[in-house]
Amino acid sequence: MSSRLSKIPLRLRIRKHKRTPPGSSPGIIHPAEDAREPKLFITSYGLEHHLELPVQSLSDIHARLTQYPNLNHWIEVRGFGNRNLLEQLCSDFDIHAMEMEDVVNTYQRPKMEEHSKHLFVVSRVISRCADGLLKNDQLSLFIGTNIVISMQEHYDDYFEPVRSRLRGGKGLMRSAGVDYLAYSLLDAIVDTYFPLLEQIGEKLDELEDELFDKPNRDSLQKIQAIKRELIMLRRTVFAERDKVNDLLRTSTSFMNDNTKLYLKDTYDHTIQVMDLVESYKEITASLMDIYLSSVSNRMNQIMKVLAVISTIFIPLTFIVGVYGMNFSSVDPVTNKALPLNMPELYSPYGYFGVMLFMVVLVIVQLLVFWKKGWLDKS
Repeated sequence: MSSRLSKIPLRLRIRKHKRTPPGSSPGIIHPAEDAREPKLFITSYGLEHHLELPVQSLSDIHARLTQYPNLNHWIEVRGFGNRNLLEQLCSDFDIHAMEMEDVVNTYQRPKMEEHSKHLFVVSRVISRCADGLLKNDQLSLFIGTNIVISMQEHYDDYFEPVRSRLRGGKGLMRSAGVDYLAYSLLDAIVDTYFPLLEQIGEKLDELEDELFDKPNRDSLQKIQAIKRELIMLRRTVFAERDKVNDLLRTSTSFMNDNTKLYLKDTYDHTIQVMDLVESYKEITASLMDIYLSSVSNRMNQIMKVLAVISTIFIPLTFIVGVYGMNFSSVDPVTNKALPLNMPELYSPYGYFGVMLFMVVLVIVQLLVFWKKGWLDKS
């Protein structure tokens, strides 16, 4: 059996969402206690320019924006552990406190909201950890006139392919506006779903072989873990599809028609992912049926063997039970013969005769069972 199948987690842990305390005022930013210290990055680019450097503070970002006002800028914030910095971002880039609250409370459904100064877009990034579990992160985008701000809770870098395209300067990455950059980020997120589904498809194939060869209790737990992964993907991808559809249908200056042509391809990808998820859900359900059928067949085989053994020993038990009554053939007081009280008990060949009769009886029973097909393995 492949090592990949052995890495399937037997129980898929559901991540606890970090929500604000009940009754909290709306628009109040409450970073989690274990939130990571923010790391800031800015990439400034144009047709002939590309500057990619980490920065230490918002002051460095404003200096870059002031120094290169004609370039497009991609600002990244990784980590939400500094409430003052988040509030300063709201003030400097006209981000509403309710939007920042949605950014920090990382359990939002994928969505798109239009505001006067920017578009606010939320996406889910699903990746597999080293222990085999799925991690469901949130990516928040603010799309302005020449600025895209991406915010995520963890330090993981999901967009190295987009960076490579920016560095290479090929295609429309540098010549198009920041809406094309936003499309590239959203498309990269949707494209990450395909490798995950490919892994799940391989797991299902291997699990099917395992169920036909030797199903066990771990097989059932693996099926359940895959089912829960598919439920997570389905919930995410359906919302992602609706969000991309909203972007396509919304008339806004922050997303031009040329970029929407490319965004239609992302929408097609979400439909493909949905089809795969639904197909794998049906396969998972059929694997559950196969497991239950296999367990039922094994139980039937066990019951058949026990029934055959019981059927063989029932007449033998009757015979030895009858002769175990030990009724005497002679009255011990009068020495008078008792002809109806088991004369075979004192026959010189009685024991041998009864044993031979029982052996013949077993052989006859086995022949009858074989003729009826009750001794087949299938």
